[in-house]
Amino acid sequence: MENTRVSLVEDFQRYFSIEQVTTPAQLESVYRVRYRVYCEEFHYEPTDACPNQLETDEFDVHAVHSLVVHRASGMPAGCARLVQADEQRLMPMEKFCSAAIDQDILRSFDGRRDTVCEFSRLGVDGAFRRRPGEHESRFGEISALELCSREQRTFPLVAMATILSALALSEVIGRPNCFAMMEPFLPRLLRRSGLLARPAGDQIEYHGTRSPFYWETREGVSTLGDEFREFYDTILADFTGSTSSGQRSAIVSP
Repeated sequence: MENTRVSLVEDFQRYFSIEQVTTPAQLESVYRVRYRVYCEEFHYEPTDACPNQLETDEFDVHAVHSLVVHRASGMPAGCARLVQADEQRLMPMEKFCSAAIDQDILRSFDGRRDTVCEFSRLGVDGAFRRRPGEHESRFGEISALELCSREQRTFPLVAMATILSALALSEVIGRPNCFAMMEPFLPRLLRRSGLLARPAGDQIEYHGTRSPFYWETREGVSTLGDEFREFYDTILADFTGSTSSGQRSAIVSP
């Protein structure tokens, strides 16, 4: 079983690339995934607020982003961002869900909010979540490629790869203290991988039921299962290499 799971991760890396967003073109791909997921599919945000089909908000200017891309089609499959906290600036969860957050936990970072970030806007394009044969236009684009079953078996890893890419970004930018507002399925997904997030407050209704969680990145990844720890280390090495070679985690606009 262990070998099968490791092989699946290796297959995923063959079929998908995991990218630190440093260019306007990459950032536009992020915003398009978010539009499809947050506006068209789940209707969390109004489509008429995004006439260019790019979902953005006020927090993107203070965020860094990651992107998962399907190699064969070039289609962006998943994205996530880290909003960087500031002593004078609220994170999204503080602005929209403050009543649910344990304020003692937040106050423990007073004076060192430059080590804090919020993981948000996780999105996986529906084309990489639906089963073959389901009728949806973007999945039709994928089906037209006549992908083998081995490649399709890697699709469920897009969400986990996106999460791990955000964790790696938190190390790259030196903000290991991560908060997130999570739907109930997400902590379960993290537990299955070995990543334990600590509750940081109570449930609240905001785009569905969500709860605040917190983790420290190095502590969190230390409990990952072997296959996902190796996966994480590979992503981190790629991101660190990109940064040290002269590319920075740029804040860019399309």
